[in-house]
Amino acid sequence: MKINQLTYIIHYLTIAYLCTLCFSCSSPSEENEDHMVFRYNEYSNTLTLDPAFARNPSIIWPTNQLFNSLIQLDDSLNIQPDIAKDWEISDDNLTYIFILRNDVKFHKHAEFKTTDSTRIVTANDFEYSFDRLNDPKVASPGNWVLKNVDTYKAVNDTTFRIQLKKPFPAFLGLMSMRYCSVVPKEIVDFYGSDFRANPIGTGPFKFKLWEENVKLVLRRNELYFEKDKNGKQLPYLEAVAVTFLPDKQTEFLQFAKGEIDFLNSLDASYKDELLTPSGKLRDKYKDQVNLSKGPYLNSEYLGFYLDGDKDEVKSELLRKAINYGFDREKMITYLKNGVGTPATNGFIPKGLPGFNNQKGFTYNPKKSRKLIKEYIKLTGNQNPTISIATDSNYQSICEFIQRELEKIGLNIIVDVMPPSTIRKKKWSGELDVFRASWIADYPDAENFLSPYYSKNFTPNGPNYTHFKNETFDRLYEESFSIKDIKIREAYYAKMDSIVIAHAPIVPLYYDQVVRFTRKNVKGLTNNPQNFLVLKRVWKEK
Repeated sequence: MKINQLTYIIHYLTIAYLCTLCFSCSSPSEENEDHMVFRYNEYSNTLTLDPAFARNPSIIWPTNQLFNSLIQLDDSLNIQPDIAKDWEISDDNLTYIFILRNDVKFHKHAEFKTTDSTRIVTANDFEYSFDRLNDPKVASPGNWVLKNVDTYKAVNDTTFRIQLKKPFPAFLGLMSMRYCSVVPKEIVDFYGSDFRANPIGTGPFKFKLWEENVKLVLRRNELYFEKDKNGKQLPYLEAVAVTFLPDKQTEFLQFAKGEIDFLNSLDASYKDELLTPSGKLRDKYKDQVNLSKGPYLNSEYLGFYLDGDKDEVKSELLRKAINYGFDREKMITYLKNGVGTPATNGFIPKGLPGFNNQKGFTYNPKKSRKLIKEYIKLTGNQNPTISIATDSNYQSICEFIQRELEKIGLNIIVDVMPPSTIRKKKWSGELDVFRASWIADYPDAENFLSPYYSKNFTPNGPNYTHFKNETFDRLYEESFSIKDIKIREAYYAKMDSIVIAHAPIVPLYYDQVVRFTRKNVKGLTNNPQNFLVLKRVWKEK
């Protein structure tokens, strides 16, 4: 391991030197200084720069800098114009007409064969990009975003029309996803499958070089169309440099030395070094580092498989006893250094429109003991036992729950498995109780309710628990035809309350975005999807 880490560090230093040479190729007046380069590490590696495959943060983050879609989201998840400057939605919520800007250009490339080696984006480019997303030969994991689309067509250069099969209020949010980025046909045709390593988009940064597993460099796009509120062209930075050191502890050391500009999330290997048990930045780092937290659209939970043979799992009494039987506040404080919000409301997390302060489960050991006694009296089972499947990353949390529940008379077995095994067994219904995360794909509370819709039973959908409730299903189906967001949110709240009332899950906590940045980094904001947006970031000297 030490040899591998040393090899990566040598690679890092070598390619950093090469990047310096690349940056210095400009004229002396354009020579870049360190304060114009934003540096971060992607420990989980980046496998492609093709937005059609942007299924996880390690791909979404760099492609966010390279590409644009029809619309975008602000930090509060409000829909904002992007390449589409305006749009209209029909009264029946089926037809979307997008009016495009006429001043958006692709990054320069000789294959455009124009005098300035670029061209304007048109509606035909979106038609091509959607065709590609749907193409079985491309096999994009993001083709599901168009599953409810009946037709799409470029009406003219600046008008793009989409017709849905049935109403879907969250559709605009889907269009902000990186999968829906616009790409140029002539460049994709030129590179073929190598487009993954030669991306041409419209974003605030353009591709410079990529040495896989070592370094990625993006340069400022001098043709970028967006400006700030004062009329200054974005982005402010001259470059983005990404390293791929695979070890989180090494990443932290690089951050501590000032070699990278920020850390995302909180790893167990250094959480106590940076934060106090209550989640405050330790004094030794206050002069060097800024800490920011915000809601993250991720609900952590335990799920019960209700179609199994385990009587304890089928019992609503025991499921509620588990929900009441441990202290979520204590769990977050001592195991997460205060990062996260105890899930004492519903399944819909904080930070998402539709979150409500309805009463969920709070720590109540007296009530938990009473429910367990009721179960024993009803069934005659004197030794109720439940096994929880988890991976090693969440073992300490599950063992905390185990200790707490054993105090009130419930036997818990913590079964640690590889994440891949848990995923497979969840889909096939082989786990009685499993630890899981639900991270939003798009910013609508419907995303957090679809796992409890009975027609989504696994393996045909994401309903891992096989929860079924007629009232829930009716409200879920009716919500799609409601255009008024406030009325729809009331439906969401009612559905969320039904889930809590029947306890097919144990909500653990609503996750948080946690970012550590060097003091000279300015303009980097949090958003509930934890996307990295660098077009408004700058660094002070």
